[in-house]
Amino acid sequence: MIIPTMTEAFRTWPKAELHVHLEGSAAPETIEELEPGLAIEEIRSIYQCTDFAGFLQTFKWVVERLRTPDDYALVTRRLLESCTRENIRYAEITLSAGVVLWKGQDLRAVYEAVRAAAREFPIETRWILDAVRQFGVEPAQRVAEFAADHGTDGVAAFSIGGDEARGPAGWFAEIYREMRASGLRLAAHAGETTGPESVWAALEIGAERIGHGIRAIEDPVLLRHLRDHNIPLEISITSNLVTGAVPDLAAHPVRRLFDAGVPITLNTDDPGIFGTSLSAEYELAAKAFGFSEAELRSVAENAFRFAFR
Repeated sequence: MIIPTMTEAFRTWPKAELHVHLEGSAAPETIEELEPGLAIEEIRSIYQCTDFAGFLQTFKWVVERLRTPDDYALVTRRLLESCTRENIRYAEITLSAGVVLWKGQDLRAVYEAVRAAAREFPIETRWILDAVRQFGVEPAQRVAEFAADHGTDGVAAFSIGGDEARGPAGWFAEIYREMRASGLRLAAHAGETTGPESVWAALEIGAERIGHGIRAIEDPVLLRHLRDHNIPLEISITSNLVTGAVPDLAAHPVRRLFDAGVPITLNTDDPGIFGTSLSAEYELAAKAFGFSEAELRSVAENAFRFAFR
């Protein structure tokens, strides 16, 4: 059994982060840098959310503070500074390209700014460009075309995120076929706030990794499929607790998913909003779910093994 004092040991482990949203990585202090007129207490109060709808509103509020490419670059630097402290050697950062376009911003300028900021750090960094499910197919197509054009310039994958219930995966089947043909890898948020049928739908259109996927625990056939086909779930325990995807910590299925043989990785999702770190997620897995050091080392190895490199 890992003892609580091993938190610092987790920080020393070489790690990879596969599921972290750039915008959601912005801590209150980073927002204060961007907008000095806001009191830190006000920012922290806005960051308090108790369900998924509230989280989406907080995320929207954060992205509205990102008004220029330089703002995105600052958030990138702060995220990679944190990754450096966490001994993260490889990071796949999700950029909500669909939101950038929704705001009417220049996606190319934003992407060039974050790429330049990332080059200031020794961490190997790739980018996942994310379309917003509930925005529909046409906006997602614009994200996909940009992603495909930058597959040799740091973009590793295309993904869909947002509200599963209002943006069924099947809408994006043709886009996923195009992205696979372009050589990009494919991910999808699924099974976070809706049931296992959402995970099946993401797999049907070609997703190779599932963001969250915790509702897979409700379908034994799906569990076997994930296990037998070596399809990983990107698990973010704190995120699921804060957004109400699970009612309480004891209800989180991370232990049962692992014991069922489903490949998992641990991730922070939106660490600035949720006030977590990758080391803290490892500690939580150890303390709340009884993961041994050997088990957690296997989980850490999974993050390198399933990276879109």
